[in-house]
Amino acid sequence: MLDFYPQFWTKAFDFEGRTKRIDFWKILLVNIVLGFIIAKFVEPLYYLFAIASICPSIAMNVRRIRDTGRQWQWIFIGFVPIIGAFWLLWIECQPSSEP
Repeated sequence: MLDFYPQFWTKAFDFEGRTKRIDFWKILLVNIVLGFIIAKFVEPLYYLFAIASICPSIAMNVRRIRDTGRQWQWIFIGFVPIIGAFWLLWIECQPSSEP
């Protein structure tokens, strides 16, 4: 059932390639649920999980942006106040482009 999740950790430093839209959202959902469960029962472990998942999350976002046919630098749009996060979300919701 969760055979897609290990790729999140094994491709932690892989900024090349692509991440399909469905894989991106499934991994994001699993990370959110896992984060809530860990935070509820073992709070110090949650901080370790959050810090450990920073680089894999950035790599996954870069691969997802590249999958939409844009350059990886679009990840920085998230730093624009107020609208940037929504714009990045919109980009990540776009379908995959042809390679």
